Amino acid sequence: MAEDYESMTVAQLKEALKEMGLPVSGKKSDLLARLQEAAGQADDVVEEEAPVEEAADDDGWDDEDWDDEGEDVYMVKQKPVLNEEMKAALALRAAQKKKTPSFRRTEWFRYKRLSRSGWRAPHGMDNKQRRNYKYRGSLVRIGHGKVAAARFLHPSGFREVMVHNTADLEAIDPETEAARVGATVGGRKREHIYARADELGIRVLNRRRDV
Repeated sequence: MAEDYESMTVAQLKEALKEMGLPVSGKKSDLLARLQEAAGQADDVVEEEAPVEEAADDDGWDDEDWDDEGEDVYMVKQKPVLNEEMKAALALRAAQKKKTPSFRRTEWFRYKRLSRSGWRAPHGMDNKQRRNYKYRGSLVRIGHGKVAAARFLHPSGFREVMVHNTADLEAIDPETEAARVGATVGGRKREHIYARADELGIRVLNRRRDV
């Protein structure tokens, strides 16, 4: 079973640890040691039944339908390592976002080109939105800001890091940071980035299903 664990990626090792109810923190070597120790204890308790269960699990991973669907990449979505204060900040930011109004540009309902554009501050002495007429929509104000501790964080809790090649992945901390592949990166290079990210246990926020 040790050889099977060594061939797994970090994401698969973490999933196996979760099924056993074991911690998922640490480097790949720590995960391997934890799984091997747990497997050795299981062999000592049940010598005959354990190999049968492991064979059934292996068949489940090698299922042809699983590989054809290409869902093995999305088997595990890494979660960030957050303290209680950061979790509370993210929860508070999510609650505040539900109450935040939608900011629309002046005359967005009159012209399609304005409805597709982002927010612009209203100008003009007689502008109804600038004068804060309620039927013209809300203005962007400093009071609509969110929790400073959770600023610039992805909703999952990760801090996003822009990636354009596999070398950029080496500087990412998989416990607190996640990768976002640049829009100009081609399909072939994306495959290499995805493969290397899986080896390092790094979550890719904008992973494409067709690559």
